[in-house]
Amino acid sequence: MPIQPRNEPTPDASERTRKMQRTASAALYAVLVLVALYTARTFIPAVVWAIVIAIALWPAFGWLERRPFFKRHHNVLAVALTAAIGLLFVVPFFIVAAQTAAEAHDMLHWFHDVLRTGIPMPAFIDHLPMGSQQVARWWQQNLATPLEASPAVKGLHSGTVVAMTRHFGGRVVHGLVIFGFMLMTLFFIFLAGSKLGEQLLAGSRRAFGQDGAALIRRMAESVRSTVVGLVVVGLGEGALLAVAYAIAGVPHATLLGMLTAVAAMLPFCAPIVFLGAALWLLAQGSVVAAACVAAFGLIVVFVAEHFVRPVLIGGSTRLPFLLVLFGILGGAETFGLIGLFIGPALMTILVVLWTGYVDNRG
Repeated sequence: MPIQPRNEPTPDASERTRKMQRTASAALYAVLVLVALYTARTFIPAVVWAIVIAIALWPAFGWLERRPFFKRHHNVLAVALTAAIGLLFVVPFFIVAAQTAAEAHDMLHWFHDVLRTGIPMPAFIDHLPMGSQQVARWWQQNLATPLEASPAVKGLHSGTVVAMTRHFGGRVVHGLVIFGFMLMTLFFIFLAGSKLGEQLLAGSRRAFGQDGAALIRRMAESVRSTVVGLVVVGLGEGALLAVAYAIAGVPHATLLGMLTAVAAMLPFCAPIVFLGAALWLLAQGSVVAAACVAAFGLIVVFVAEHFVRPVLIGGSTRLPFLLVLFGILGGAETFGLIGLFIGPALMTILVVLWTGYVDNRG
């Protein structure tokens, strides 16, 4: 009996089978990645913060990594940089806490007096150009009387205060947990060193080609320049205004300068602090000092926001100022504080894709 030949698959059938297998593998990988991200969703903010800080420090880290001592003791470099980042966040917090504790007695004494006698209306309210009568009437009804009987204070019943305190305490504990895991993630990123960056670029090049690797580089440059633009400019504004506070006689000028620096890292938020200081000076009768602090602060913020910051953020990534502003403000609204750094990176992707599309059509 003759042997029947086996049906060999045709080349087209084999190609279809390989395509189906690749599609199934890609779908399986996507599902597994999504499940893994969902499992670790609580710690994603910590990882993103660690990545942003690592990108900002990567040039300095690479330079230190090439030093002879750290070549032999790479673990020491990872520990030292992680500890330095931790102290950079923790030390200002302890300074504020120590300053608050030192003045807790005076604050409690003032609070008890306010509950018994109320807050006297500042004299400058009578000299407001408009609305002085309405403001004075509201102040006399709600703040000038003993606060224990004030209508504004009666609305804050004990249950509301307890709920607000619990919510604030829960947010603080959650923030501390995220901060701890951020430092842990940052340590392992530094421990992996430059090999991690090379692996990421190799993976993006393999997955998306040379254009994908170039896009990853542009995004990293955008994040780095955004960190420099926000943090460095904010620190500069805080330092200059701290000097102005000290000259004008505002109490706790250093502490207020630190608060101004933090506010200045968010676009257009520094005026909230220095205009508040100017109002305090005005309430004390120092009209000239108040005007000088307000005018100097407005000049510093105008120069920083319109000239220095757009150059630092948009210069290296060639982003227009409007896109820089949209990226920062839109990113903050969409993703929270971390969106300040993610937003410009997304705008960079938009510019790169648009430029590539126009060039290809040309």
